[in-house]
Amino acid sequence: MYTNLTNLEVPVKRFALFTLILTFALLAVGCAPAQPAAQPTPAEAGRLILATTTSTQDSGLLDYILPDFEAQSGLDVDVVAVGTGEALELGARGDADVVLVHARAREDAFVAEGNGTARYDVMYNDFVIVGPQSDPAGIAGVASAAEAFQRIAEAQAPFVSRGDDSGTHTKEKAIWESAGITPEGDWYISAGQGMGAVLTMSAEQGAYTLSDRATYIARVAEGLDLVVLMEGDPALFNPYGVIPVNPEKHPNVNAQGAQAFVEWIISLETQELIASFKVNDAQLFVPDSEAWRAAHPEG
Repeated sequence: MYTNLTNLEVPVKRFALFTLILTFALLAVGCAPAQPAAQPTPAEAGRLILATTTSTQDSGLLDYILPDFEAQSGLDVDVVAVGTGEALELGARGDADVVLVHARAREDAFVAEGNGTARYDVMYNDFVIVGPQSDPAGIAGVASAAEAFQRIAEAQAPFVSRGDDSGTHTKEKAIWESAGITPEGDWYISAGQGMGAVLTMSAEQGAYTLSDRATYIARVAEGLDLVVLMEGDPALFNPYGVIPVNPEKHPNVNAQGAQAFVEWIISLETQELIASFKVNDAQLFVPDSEAWRAAHPEG
């Protein structure tokens, strides 16, 4: 059968043209320059992430002083209140701009490892061993925290530990070590909770615990039924330090905001604000920045 090719010429040409256009389009796509990989979002200029301990939050200190910083700096502060270990880990990952914590050896290691630029003294208070008024282990009046822990272990009296790698938990473990005791058994309860929750558990179970004084005072004002049974041991000293996260290691942190926070919290004006923070007429933190010490050489 004879076929008139002239009748097929137009569709064939159209198909050839379509094929040619499609080929060039595919080549253009294939040869297009690769798009650069998405870059991390820079730190928000108006926002600061503060990783800190539960004690600065639970005591009410941050609610008292942070509005002053926000008003002066124009920054909104996002507070992440966790144990010191977790706060330092957040900083080491670049998930916080600045840390305010209380475990001196770990703070120094944080800076030495390049995670922070420098550590600055801010304030201090102390730890206290608290428990029920009945004091079943008879620790009232003992000479040291280590002796108190020895008596608690010997009596197998209930003891609630933070168990959360916090500064308080770090101090507690150091006291057990100095007492030569590895605490274990049903009497030793590892809570994995913040200070406020541990104090509540201790009161409910008639147990002992180690607490920073600030959180303890704040909770007593809310009706906590525990008493201080051991205090004053130099081993219970509790200093707090502030550290900006290192922008050379984490370029996306708000380094400018972090440094502004440091300069604010160690300034004489803010140190005086910290000194004025009281609960039931009790001062919860003692200022200790370089500016404060220079202005109060008598201590």
